[in-house]
Amino acid sequence: MSVLLGYGFIPILLILLLVASLRILREYERGVIFQLGRFWKVKGPGLIIVIPGFQQMVRIDLRTIVIDVPAQDVITRDNVSVQVNAVIYMRVMDPERAVIQVENYMDATSQLAQTTLRAIIGKHELDAVLGEREKINQDLQQVLDEQTDAWGIKVSNVELKHVDLNESMVRAIARQAEAERERRAKIIHAEGESQAAAQLLQAARELAAQPEAIQLRYLQTLTQIANDRTSTIVFPVPIELLGAIMGKAPVAKTDGGE
Repeated sequence: MSVLLGYGFIPILLILLLVASLRILREYERGVIFQLGRFWKVKGPGLIIVIPGFQQMVRIDLRTIVIDVPAQDVITRDNVSVQVNAVIYMRVMDPERAVIQVENYMDATSQLAQTTLRAIIGKHELDAVLGEREKINQDLQQVLDEQTDAWGIKVSNVELKHVDLNESMVRAIARQAEAERERRAKIIHAEGESQAAAQLLQAARELAAQPEAIQLRYLQTLTQIANDRTSTIVFPVPIELLGAIMGKAPVAKTDGGE
């Protein structure tokens, strides 16, 4: 009877062992299998078998992972203290290397991103950090991607989130921006004066070429003055006429005069 029970227990044990060996991996997951401590293969997705006691599995997510880099105190190239934080988009391309080559690939990538962020920002001046974020993002992405390639990690994108300045620096930047706007306004005004002078010179030349046009301008000026609600009328008088009235015009010579 005990023998029959022993023979009946073996199938049950095998069934329990088979059930314990079953693993289900989703489409975005892979299982790195170690057999007696040595790497065997990468399995998944779907239903796989991992023999308990002989094999161990490390589950790896292949989806894009977002890592928030904490704010870092950085001194820029022009000796300005700023706080900068960033966000990293990465994914595992080689599950085998991500498990074997580094202990914790997410923590390692985060620590590497912090040191790289301080190094890259320290090479740029404040104006470049504020105005050339796209270039700095590309530099960060390139450096991180090259250094994490040995871990089977692909850094697809790096974005600076915030650049925090102290209040005195913010006020200085505001004064600089105001001075820049005033400079541009003065330049635009000077350019307008230059263009107006050129146009006036061209108009004077055209009026001098045709004296009749001056009379037309007189009449147009009178028309404009008449439209205004005023009791004062300014009538333009040619300089030649004033000269004749005041006796400065040349006197014509006659044959009988002394």
